[in-house]
This record gives sequence, C-alpha cells and structure tokens, in this order.
Amino acid sequence: MMLTEETPVPSLALPVEEMKDHLRLGSGFADDALQDGLIETYLRAAMAAIEGRIGKMLFQRRFLWVLDCWRDGAEQALPVAPVSGIVSVTLVDAAEAEVVVPAAAYRLIPDLHRPRLAGKGTSLPVIPGEGLVKVVFDAGFGAVWTDVPVDLRQAVLLLAGEYYEHRHDDGAQAAGLPFGVVTLIERWRTVRILGGGRS
Repeated sequence: MMLTEETPVPSLALPVEEMKDHLRLGSGFADDALQDGLIETYLRAAMAAIEGRIGKMLFQRRFLWVLDCWRDGAEQALPVAPVSGIVSVTLVDAAEAEVVVPAAAYRLIPDLHRPRLAGKGTSLPVIPGEGLVKVVFDAGFGAVWTDVPVDLRQAVLLLAGEYYEHRHDDGAQAAGLPFGVVTLIERWRTVRILGGGRS
C-alpha cells in the first residue's frame, strides 16, 4: 500500500502572516519577508506532523492510493480523512494494463474519521491477480486556512512556533509533541480497531 500526495498545499494558502503575529515578529520594515521561507517550512513541517498523528488532512488536496488487495470485498477504509470525493478507481493487471472502473460501480461512504470506499451492490471491483488498484481521491477540511477547525489551526501555530524557537537546538529538547499541541489534537485522533478495517 502506498499513499502519494498529488497536489501539494499552495504557498499562498499557508498562514505565514498569522504565524508572524504568533511569533510576535516586528513588521513595517524593509526586510519583513526575509523569514517567510523559513516560516513556511516550519508551518509545513508542523502540518505534516499533526496530519500524521491524527490521520486527517488539514488542507484539501488530491491523493493517489495504490494497493494490491481490498481488506474487505464489500468496502475499504480509506487511509486518511475527511474525504470529499473519489476521483477515479483504476484496476491494473500483471502486464500493467489499466482499466478505469465506472463511477457507477462504487461509492464513497463519508465519515469524519473512517471514510470508506464501497461497492454499489454486492462488492468492490475485483483486483486482477498479481495486479493492483489505484484510487485517486480528494481529502482535507477545505482549500483555505479558515476551513481548518480552529483547534487544529492553533495546534499548527504552536508546533510551528516550537520548531522556529528551537531551530538551533542541539537535540537536547524533549522528543515528541508539546503537551499543548497534544491536548488540542487529541479529539481528532483516529482510533484504529482491527488494523484499520471496517470500524
């Protein structure tokens, strides 16, 4: 199984100015934008850490998911949430020939924590022997920063601030997420039961 981000978050969507305010950086100077690249890097790192911990994508973007078998023939839990739509399902055989599955053959079961791809009728399309399936879908809370829930936005700012403040750290800083960040993201964590099956 492999999940690939096909469309990265645009730089203009990132809350660089809000992060500057959070850090209480001065403004009105000729070199105001000097640290924008550094701040963007820490924002992206903080978002990736939080998304990885909670299994939720903050900004909406497109993903390609490749797997060689369904966990359940009737429905398959998707690897991240929230999913707004399935773009395509493509079956690939052992000779790498591809067949696009008609949209009428499957449906999305929306869920904030465990969205699922399900077959319409009895089951999902059969994956060819020694083949695989490619699922393209869109996931994330929205296209702009204000679409992200407020507690997750605050967690990103706090964590990016930690990265910024300790950018010259020699490694003596305690490992793991700061307590304030953990508290903010706790309710968003996905509890995986039975290895991420139909739960």
